[in-house]
Amino acid sequence: MTQKGILAFSGGLDTSVVVKYLQEEHDMDVITVTVDVGQCDDSKKIAAKAKKLGVKKHYNIDARKEFVRDYIFPSIKANALYQKKYCLATALARPLIAEKVLEIAKKEKVTSLAHGCSGKGNDQVRFDITLRSGSDLPIIAPIRDKNLDRETELKFAKKHGIEIDAVAKRFSIDQNLWGRAIEGGVLEDPYNEPPDDAFIWVKTKNLPDKPSYLEIKFEQGIPIEVDGKKLESQKLIEYINKKAGDAGVGIIDHIEDRVVGIKSREVYETPAAVCLIEAHSDLEKMVHTKHENKFKSLIDDEWAYLVYSGLWQDPLRADLDGFIEESQKPVSGTVKLKMFKGSLRVVGRKSNNSLYSHKIATYGTESTFDQRLAKGFVELWGMQSTEANKLQKKRSTKT
Repeated sequence: MTQKGILAFSGGLDTSVVVKYLQEEHDMDVITVTVDVGQCDDSKKIAAKAKKLGVKKHYNIDARKEFVRDYIFPSIKANALYQKKYCLATALARPLIAEKVLEIAKKEKVTSLAHGCSGKGNDQVRFDITLRSGSDLPIIAPIRDKNLDRETELKFAKKHGIEIDAVAKRFSIDQNLWGRAIEGGVLEDPYNEPPDDAFIWVKTKNLPDKPSYLEIKFEQGIPIEVDGKKLESQKLIEYINKKAGDAGVGIIDHIEDRVVGIKSREVYETPAAVCLIEAHSDLEKMVHTKHENKFKSLIDDEWAYLVYSGLWQDPLRADLDGFIEESQKPVSGTVKLKMFKGSLRVVGRKSNNSLYSHKIATYGTESTFDQRLAKGFVELWGMQSTEANKLQKKRSTKT
């Protein structure tokens, strides 16, 4: 029986190299699968490259709607930012891509699963766990298994006539609808400022001299309208990506803790994610009690950690989804964001479910808040603290 391997194929350096390794070192017929999650790649060009590499069959799957509905929207509801910074764009896409690969693997009756992840990154965890959750087939990861470095890959690619674009030679890029990750090259020195030409979504020069505004309307935690326009979910994200990026909003540059224990310098372009999560979390503050907000922040952090760590398949993630989904019932309203030369802040919000009461909060004569009630409350609230301080002072005078 001919050995048959299946590979999630982007057409980039890593997966192109993997095709040749599977063919030459494992004597395999290779089937490639490209899953469109909004990376804006030319599917015909990728298919042509796969054919040129000698793959037996190539599949292109449009999963953009599914990506938004089942992965991006839940992440907005969870205010998902790993280590308060990263919107999980790549992390969210990997389990979806792996699931689609498994679907084709069953159809084609392959004998092995393959991916182009290195042993240093997080994607190996995300792919391996999803693939193992849905199959008992062996997993081949040549970049990891052979301990390949980027220079060796580039030489291998040149030897086999594999075309690599200029950007990929300078950086390692991963892109989808929710974000663009930029690694490698000069960025490996955490003190080097990223060059302007590393960015394609966010403007870094000649920014407008006047601020721009975004008004985002949510319904039960899901963005449904922007600037008064009802847009299909994918178009809504693309609209915000463009408008916020033009205002210089959306570059994230931080030191990140990878699953494998490495600290890495990560640079991301995530204009829409930054805006949507900021707006959503602000709206939650208005419609949730302080107890709900405090507890949900713990849930959100755990949700982001699980997704980042490749544990999308873990039952705990689904358990957390249950709480998060219930918490979104009152999260409907509109949030106004102001963007100016790279800065972003919420400048207004409104909701029919708001717990904010002007009559209670105002300092004007129309206030319904009886300030006299506060005296007894403050005394009771601070009773243990004040008594503890008095006792400590007594002890210090005796010594």
